[in-house]
Amino acid sequence: MSRHILTHLSRTDPVLGGLIRAVGPRRLETSADGHPFQILARAIAHQQLNGTAANTILKRLVDSVGAGVFPTPEQVLAAPAESLRAAGFSFAKVAALRDLAEKTLAGVVPDAATLRELSDEEIIARLTQVRGIGRWTVEMLLVFQLGRPDVLPVDDFGVRSGFQAAYGLSRLPLPRALAAWGERWKPYRTTAAWYLWRANELKRAGTLPEPAERIRLPRIRRARRRVTRKVAAKARARALRSAGTSSAPLRRSGARKRSRPRRAPRSRAPGSRK
Repeated sequence: MSRHILTHLSRTDPVLGGLIRAVGPRRLETSADGHPFQILARAIAHQQLNGTAANTILKRLVDSVGAGVFPTPEQVLAAPAESLRAAGFSFAKVAALRDLAEKTLAGVVPDAATLRELSDEEIIARLTQVRGIGRWTVEMLLVFQLGRPDVLPVDDFGVRSGFQAAYGLSRLPLPRALAAWGERWKPYRTTAAWYLWRANELKRAGTLPEPAERIRLPRIRRARRRVTRKVAAKARARALRSAGTSSAPLRRSGARKRSRPRRAPRSRAPGSRK
């Protein structure tokens, strides 16, 4: 780990500097092995599963579809859906895996050499076009596969909880507030994120240092949602149904009900013509 990076982070952020001194030099291991197709296929398999279960599914995929080696995109597309389901992939993951294969063959998901030449945002823009692949998944690829130095995964729970612990906050920081605070860590936000992950370990061990200073995160205004008349009418109708009242269309708010006088029935003389 470059001393220059640690010095830069410590000078720009005293709280992070205290965490760096408590943890010591960073030891982030990266692995550039594997085609992006394989990396993302593994990420799809791991979604909402523990590591053991996901690795079991991947082994079945290798054995049944790849004949002992990791299958190619062509083999995934040629395999019946029943084979992928038998390996342990859910219907949603089967759809995601096939979409990944199609976009790999179409060039949306590039090969490893091309991927290394793209910027972080270009990689995120291209890979998040794949069904089931979100920004967080691509950020993990940027950090642990490509070793990009300036990635801050603000949606990652470990990063947010580590920030809360290290800075002595009463609640988790909002992702946008964390992103605004992290601007001071550029261009080494990956290193900052690594130390925030370590903050959780120090907290569990009872060795997390007290923050060097108390901070106040920038206030981020939430964007107001524009509610259309149609959406508002549907919401009012649902409210009425849940209350057990009629679901007939509601009048506009504030509109007065016009009462019309009822006409008296005309009296007819007995024997008059109808």
